[in-house]
Amino acid sequence: MTHLRVVKSWEISENEVTSETIYTNRRRFLKSLIGAGIGASLLPLTGCQKSSSSLALEQSFQLPKIPSLKTNPAFASVDGPIADEALAARYNNFYEFGGGKNIWLKAQNLPTDPWKVEVTGLVKNPQTYDLEQLKKQFPLEERIYRFRCVEAWSMVLPWVGFPMRALLEAVEPTAQAKFVRFTSFYDPEITRGPGLHFGFLPWPYQEGLRLEEMANELAFFALGIYGHDLPKQHGAPIRCVLPWKYGFKGAKSVVKIEFLEQQPATYWNTIDPNEYDFEANVNPTKPHPRWSQATEKFISKGPGLSWELKETLPYNGYGKYVASLYV
Repeated sequence: MTHLRVVKSWEISENEVTSETIYTNRRRFLKSLIGAGIGASLLPLTGCQKSSSSLALEQSFQLPKIPSLKTNPAFASVDGPIADEALAARYNNFYEFGGGKNIWLKAQNLPTDPWKVEVTGLVKNPQTYDLEQLKKQFPLEERIYRFRCVEAWSMVLPWVGFPMRALLEAVEPTAQAKFVRFTSFYDPEITRGPGLHFGFLPWPYQEGLRLEEMANELAFFALGIYGHDLPKQHGAPIRCVLPWKYGFKGAKSVVKIEFLEQQPATYWNTIDPNEYDFEANVNPTKPHPRWSQATEKFISKGPGLSWELKETLPYNGYGKYVASLYV
């Protein structure tokens, strides 16, 4: 077990500061931004004494409990402890609000009420759902999944939501539909991530799957976590969870789901297809161009950020569910 030193909430390390040269250079800026998660972003939570920041963090995930919630027995546990909730609420990516891990406070600006999700494209029954409709039509369950980031860190998280195949059955894609595209909320007046709003970046954030992948029993829409509604920093009020793929495939704050005949362009694959392919399955034998994927920093405890080095499993350990999709 390796322990990182506790950094005060107001400290900023030198390698988190974007230089003027990088800021004005498209390729160098993107590579420094994307790679930041391996080293500089492993910042711990605040120390033992609760500051106003710590209290605000707690308030961000003190949300309504989801009633009559049951854990799906097929996904009731994995070989590792569930991450500390406060740690998971603070240590995450949400590029619409910034390039570092500590974006939870800025993410509270995300407007989630009211919320609509449009389901459109090559479907027989196009729909526009609000949150209450989603919760009533699709019974919610808890699933404990491994989460693996392309930056080579991982957690175990208890998501609450419903399988994507339930939505497929409701909207009935046509025979022409081969892919699905997920579009995240984006408003440049609200989502002002530092350094992320140059014209060449492909906002809004979009991700995609093959239809067979969406129909797999692992594919999940999360509306909650830790037994309550989804906090904004986790991608409230609805996000995609695909545990056999790297985390960037899970679009946050989804506002549109489109069924398409052709493979859609996606955010990271458009920025740098050499580093972020469309499929993005967890593969320890296929290194990222700038770091190995053979091992990962497994994070589970707080308030300090501690981690354990673990071997990465093919498909993040979910090969029995999904390997047949890629033969």
